[in-house]
Amino acid sequence: MNPKSPIFIVSRGRWESRLTSKHLERMNVPYKIIVEADEYDKYSAVINPSKILVLPYENPDKCSIPARNFAWDTASSMGEEHFYLVDDNIAGFVRLNHNERVPVNSGTIFKCAEDFVSRYTNIALAGFGYRFMCGGHRRKKPPFRLNTGVYSCMLIQTNIPFRFRGIYNEDSDLSIRVLKDGWCTLVFNAFLQNKIATMSMVGGNTSALYEGDGRLKMAESLQEQHPDIVTVAHRFNRWQHVVDYRPFKENRLIKKEGLVIPNRINNYGMVLRKRQ
Repeated sequence: MNPKSPIFIVSRGRWESRLTSKHLERMNVPYKIIVEADEYDKYSAVINPSKILVLPYENPDKCSIPARNFAWDTASSMGEEHFYLVDDNIAGFVRLNHNERVPVNSGTIFKCAEDFVSRYTNIALAGFGYRFMCGGHRRKKPPFRLNTGVYSCMLIQTNIPFRFRGIYNEDSDLSIRVLKDGWCTLVFNAFLQNKIATMSMVGGNTSALYEGDGRLKMAESLQEQHPDIVTVAHRFNRWQHVVDYRPFKENRLIKKEGLVIPNRINNYGMVLRKRQ
């Protein structure tokens, strides 16, 4: 089972690793991958060209924002209510079940997330949480968290009056702006992404934005955009921005008019199987 909403991967310099596209291929999930013109030949040698979209304009800052907005504009031109925007360094997806992180082999979790979000009129952004933050020895968590930052694997309501901006922290900045405007954000713990740590792979924004003092510049740029709720701290041996999302705890979900939610569990055909 796959989602109705299209999935776009933004990629740069990772035609060899192409983690996200490999995993979506294994899961038989359709997607489009957005690449820059000078890298098209390298990507088209390893990915079906019908799945490739070429960024139609220059990207002098070598950041992901132009490609992200191109995906947004493309989804809008297609008349889509929502679209997925996914980073290119995700090594699979899992379902959290009884605090066990179970790998999935289809796009059903994308469909589940999409259907849940579609119950409400005011979820601007939703997404999957990070695998390393849930399950295992960690305490149990609720199926989702409201009104926090959404990163790396985002389900975006297409018609909200926003776009990505700047060079750094595009996910954090967008999350904060929609929350300040009264919208809700939602991060699923029930469905998780196995994202590879930032700066641990070549390609992407690693060399262009993060090396040297890039981490500090990144943190300071978000603080400049939102000084009321963002501070800069040196944690885990690196500079980071710290966002206080508490001012948005009163942002409430609004159900669609006439919504009827069946009083039963729907697992969408998902079953647990032991891996061989």
